[in-house]
Amino acid sequence: MLFKIKTLEKYKLKASDGEIGKVEDFYFDDKHWTIRYLVADTGTWLTERRVLIAPYAFNSVNKEEKEIAINLSKKQIEDSPSLDSDRPVSHQFEVAYYGYYGLPAYWHGGYMWGAYPYLNRDSKKSEEDKKMEKTWDPHLRSTNDVKGHHIQASDGEIGHVDDFIIDDETWAIRYLIIDTKNWWAGKKILISPQWIDHISWDELKVFVNLSRENIMQSPEYSEDSLPTRDYESKLHSHYDRKGYWEDEPSAHEHPH
Repeated sequence: MLFKIKTLEKYKLKASDGEIGKVEDFYFDDKHWTIRYLVADTGTWLTERRVLIAPYAFNSVNKEEKEIAINLSKKQIEDSPSLDSDRPVSHQFEVAYYGYYGLPAYWHGGYMWGAYPYLNRDSKKSEEDKKMEKTWDPHLRSTNDVKGHHIQASDGEIGHVDDFIIDDETWAIRYLIIDTKNWWAGKKILISPQWIDHISWDELKVFVNLSRENIMQSPEYSEDSLPTRDYESKLHSHYDRKGYWEDEPSAHEHPH
């Protein structure tokens, strides 16, 4: 199911033995554009540190209750490796974090989730995957920080990043929601991360190899509802791109 990041922010977080706080932010990597951690606002609990929770621990996202169920206890979270509030997420922290929880490291392998294109929660395969697969150095970004970055088309600016749409099966970022109000009154459009040429983090700009005219003629996105598969098909057809759903196997096809 697709969700907007802004919708998930402030969702309650429910551990196996009680509520632990609310969603504050997300970290994603700029290679696979996949959510790697949820940042929890724990209120008066664990106030001296940022609490990160990897998608491996997400049991379910409940729209009715506005909560994300976590398959960890408060004690497990409290005893997890500490991340100082004023520092970025280091690779050293991630190694300690994944080692603590016994998770297969996503940076070991060429797929979205390391050795797999889907979330494989079988921790027994962790060591085996580590030996078999190549590694890469992830660069994590905050979704909150990237909001506001300008979109640079091939012939000029076209808007700025307003939000993200994610898939709660793989936790991939499927689309950036682009607000074009400064160039084109009131219209919002979607851009897939797969269509991004490169990003200048220093300039706060996202570059796409698409013309402004081509973007402006794309199917208009309405924030009143999430994109349907019919809308997604029309959007990808407009840009003559293959849909992500055509290549990615579903986790449901791989029981584990």
